[in-house]
Amino acid sequence: MIRIGLIGKTNTGKTTFFNAATLKYGEVSTYPFTTKEPQFGVGYVRALCPCRELNVKDDPQNSLCVDGWRFIPIELIDLPGLIKGSWSGKGLGTQFLSVAAQADALLHIVDASGSVDAEGRLTKPGMGNPVLDVYDIEVEMLLWFSRLVKKAVERASKRAGETPSDEALHRALGGMKVRREHIARALEASGLEGKPFDKWSDADIREFSGRLRDFSKPTIIIANKMDLAKAEENYERLKEEFRDRMVIPCCSEAELALRRAEQKGYIKYIPGEEAFKVLADEKLTKEQRWALNYFQERVFSKIIRTGVQFALNACVFKLLGMNVVYPVEDASRFSNGRGRVLPDAFLMPPGSTAKDLAERIHSDLAKGMIFAIDAKSGLRLPSDYVLRDGDVIKIVAATKRG
Repeated sequence: MIRIGLIGKTNTGKTTFFNAATLKYGEVSTYPFTTKEPQFGVGYVRALCPCRELNVKDDPQNSLCVDGWRFIPIELIDLPGLIKGSWSGKGLGTQFLSVAAQADALLHIVDASGSVDAEGRLTKPGMGNPVLDVYDIEVEMLLWFSRLVKKAVERASKRAGETPSDEALHRALGGMKVRREHIARALEASGLEGKPFDKWSDADIREFSGRLRDFSKPTIIIANKMDLAKAEENYERLKEEFRDRMVIPCCSEAELALRRAEQKGYIKYIPGEEAFKVLADEKLTKEQRWALNYFQERVFSKIIRTGVQFALNACVFKLLGMNVVYPVEDASRFSNGRGRVLPDAFLMPPGSTAKDLAERIHSDLAKGMIFAIDAKSGLRLPSDYVLRDGDVIKIVAATKRG
């Protein structure tokens, strides 16, 4: 399962974002380091389900279908807030970073209103500096990566001449969910291909570490608390300063309130939608009506959506380039062997082939694979066919799964 880590300073709204995306109940307060242990939960990315195109009634088992939208599970980690010195163990930094290492991508939650000071304490909107907050966390990430890379280079240098440099580093950094391709790209981008490890300077290590961090832990900046004063101004500053990254406006508090109201049947709201509809106005308290009006005026009329679902989708589909593929056993009925229509939705990495899909389903299926069938068109596909988003695929094999 794809794993996304939530990083940022304390009091930026990470746990509220986490609760909104997972509907869990992580503790939220104004005290620094409320989140003392990493919290794990299941969120969902949203994709257009083929059920409408194929005019069928689907019966999902590993995902959900809501009004023609397929919601596919991913794992989210809410991590303790970072402060300066976290890379060396200050605060809860060491614990945080060891868990962040297992993430496929990161969402950097920033208080766009500037209501958090340099130490992570709440202050008046505009008193903090979201741009500097981003840099503070990035420095911690870079220092942490550099420390681990330095140790890896020392270990890899002992195998100098025995294995290629990217393979030696991969062995040393494998526990960080760093792939060999990430290392190869970082070596090329930093101009260190072929340079002996014992010749690497501290500057080389920092340069390589920065590149490796970018490739192995791609990150989106989430400008949270967009409903508050100064947020729009700071959002523009964030976009200008970090033009090479995605910066997404967000109000996680609005998303959490809407999802809980939807659970109680007060409103109709599908995560990611640009509107909500009140269903039971008579059941709402005066405070609840005020809150819904507030979110309409301060969130939807300004940033179109709450941003939580949009951020998850952007992370998985834009940043990681994943494609949603629907495996079936009966290509004519788009079902599995038990008659469930479009039962599964798999997130497949870019460049994945039909053979990769077979392996994902079951190793025995991949071993006996002959060809695949595009269930939408009926066309026969080779095992090296590169999967596309929205494909409905049947794997034809000579052997059955054991």
